[in-house]
Amino acid sequence: MKGVRYYPMSQPLSPRGSQAAATTAIAVAGPVRRPAAVWTPAQRRVAGLLVALGAAAVLVVAAFLEPSPTGLGTHQQFRMPPCGWIMLMDIPCPTCGWTTAFAHAADGRLLTSFRTQPFGCLLSVGTGMALLVGISVAVTGSRLGWIFTRLWGRGSGWLLGAMILLAWVYKVLSYKGLL
Repeated sequence: MKGVRYYPMSQPLSPRGSQAAATTAIAVAGPVRRPAAVWTPAQRRVAGLLVALGAAAVLVVAAFLEPSPTGLGTHQQFRMPPCGWIMLMDIPCPTCGWTTAFAHAADGRLLTSFRTQPFGCLLSVGTGMALLVGISVAVTGSRLGWIFTRLWGRGSGWLLGAMILLAWVYKVLSYKGLL
């Protein structure tokens, strides 16, 4: 059975205390924890450097973007087409406003970023945190990055999905002028 560990246990065959013993199994429910991969400090430093460089690249690009005053369309500065959802259905897609929110956050306007697209703002703050943690791990070789990866659990995907859905509903309502 998946997720169940069995521990052998010796016990007498009969309740009268016979000398013969049998091995039985006791099932213990719960997730099976595997030992964490052991990384050397040098490997942690390289991983931290890669995370820091990736996060820094995203934030630097966002800082050079001019946020769209409408709250969407900033991605068109990359020569990408306008949102197809808006063109076809007159509602923004679930990621509409993320680039604009990143651009506002990279300029230090977190409240405007949150009003533009709440989940985009949270992603930009998370990217900033990844930059700081990556730098720390790259410099010290600490296990701080591993601590953050431990925050990801079974419910995390559902929580992120719910947050994206709520932010999308907010974006649709604000696009339609209902907020």
